[in-house]
Amino acid sequence: MTDDDTFSLRRIAVPAFGPSLLYGAANGAILPVLALSARDHGASLALSGFVAALVGIGSLLGNIPAAMLAARIGERRAMILAGVLSTLALIGCILSPGVWSLGACVLLVGAGSAVFLLARQTYLTEAVPLSMRARALSTLGGTTRIGVFVGPFAGAAFIHAFGLSGAYAVAAVAMAGAGFIAWASPDLGVEPRDGPAPVRPRIRIVDVMRAHRHVFATLGVGVLLVSVLRASRQVVVPLWAEQLGLEPTTISLVYGLVAAIDMSVFYPAGKVMDQHGRLWVAVPSSVLMGLALIAIPWTHAPIAFVLVCLVLGFGNGIGSGIVMTLAADASPAQGRTQFLGVWRLMSDLGTSGGPALLAAMTSLVSLAAGISVIGCMGLVAAAVFYRWVPRPH
Repeated sequence: MTDDDTFSLRRIAVPAFGPSLLYGAANGAILPVLALSARDHGASLALSGFVAALVGIGSLLGNIPAAMLAARIGERRAMILAGVLSTLALIGCILSPGVWSLGACVLLVGAGSAVFLLARQTYLTEAVPLSMRARALSTLGGTTRIGVFVGPFAGAAFIHAFGLSGAYAVAAVAMAGAGFIAWASPDLGVEPRDGPAPVRPRIRIVDVMRAHRHVFATLGVGVLLVSVLRASRQVVVPLWAEQLGLEPTTISLVYGLVAAIDMSVFYPAGKVMDQHGRLWVAVPSSVLMGLALIAIPWTHAPIAFVLVCLVLGFGNGIGSGIVMTLAADASPAQGRTQFLGVWRLMSDLGTSGGPALLAAMTSLVSLAAGISVIGCMGLVAAAVFYRWVPRPH
């Protein structure tokens, strides 16, 4: 009987997926209130938006340090440290006397998230058999999304009772829980399945970037473009809904429907990737998201808009885990953590750059033109994946 026959995702579910689920719940609880908290401290609309963006900026800036930290002290210890610092930062959000201290705490929360996601991705890449890798990483992405979906509801209940600080309290408890799981779980260090590494010399990130520059310049560009799509859709949907004159409650309902579809297909998509190859998800996901975004400016009735948004959610949902799976496939046994840190940096660059590009295009031309340009990037990403995603032998 092979390792593949005896391996069970259920057996590692709590230490592997628990921290990511709780991290997602913490993020989901605070994202809706970050700008409101900044406004309570007297910030302008522009500054409030910047404070809300600091979660993503913190993750972007934290990817390389997270890789260095995890490589030096191990994923488990890095997660415990991230859990402690993130919990303290969330408590700091509650106690912050002004907008700048609030922003600093939000930045630390974002940096901590880079450690959580990188550590679990590294572990699953090494611990899970290749035949189940995509399902494991799709589940990792899916559990994070479930947490982000549930978080606002938990936060809303506490906001009703305690004000905005209630959302941060929920997030602090969730982050502390993630750190506790890492502390209570056994050390998850494993030998890589694609070759033992008895000697682990210290590897510089710049050497990893140089050795794998072709992968970063090809598949990495595709991942960056997909990240642009994913981040931009969060802005496109409410902005175009407002153009159509939809009420905020209707927009929230559309978000809920899209999120439900998004969360319902992550495991089947992972199974398709494992059984038929990564190409069967990477290309359709990019094409569907790209075409849906291109179609949005052509919708002039609420029903058409909702249908297109559902296609957009389905395209994003089947792509759950594709970024991490492609990274895992391309990562080397030596220097894996550093490789994944650079990969996440490229992904986060797309996440940060997408909304900025949309804003610039909207300012220079129009919202419809900006959405169309972002949508075309999905088709470019599909072409990149079709050319460079390895075919199964």
